[in-house]
Amino acid sequence: MPMSPQERQEFLAQPHIAALSVSAGAGRGPLTVPIWYRYRPGGEVWISTGPKSRKMRRIREAGRLTLMVQQLEPTVRYVSVEGPVTRIAQTSDEMHREMAARYLPAGSVDGYSRTAEAFGDQVAVYLRPEHWLSADLGDPSAF
Repeated sequence: MPMSPQERQEFLAQPHIAALSVSAGAGRGPLTVPIWYRYRPGGEVWISTGPKSRKMRRIREAGRLTLMVQQLEPTVRYVSVEGPVTRIAQTSDEMHREMAARYLPAGSVDGYSRTAEAFGDQVAVYLRPEHWLSADLGDPSAF
């Protein structure tokens, strides 16, 4: 059963690991990778990646991307959102910490932030949700 607009936005706002998909070019399937993301209902989604990474090159070429998040318990649910890239900006230390705090226990954020410095510069890629797919398939034990 499809989720309401409010349900799908609230679900996307939770700290799931997303599957990011972007065109990999002619004759190829999409490049699909797991990624952390940030979203607040009604706003844009943003991800952080290296400015010279393969996915960043593909995102720049395509100008669009898709994110899909899912859960299997207590019910099987998913949300997929696709849309244009609205901007690309340098990821600030504050943004980096915000993202780490979203996914890691509080005691791990500082250590991760120090380790992430080795990754080098990161950019934030902003997506404006344009097309949504979602479903709540219910209790998996009922299948």
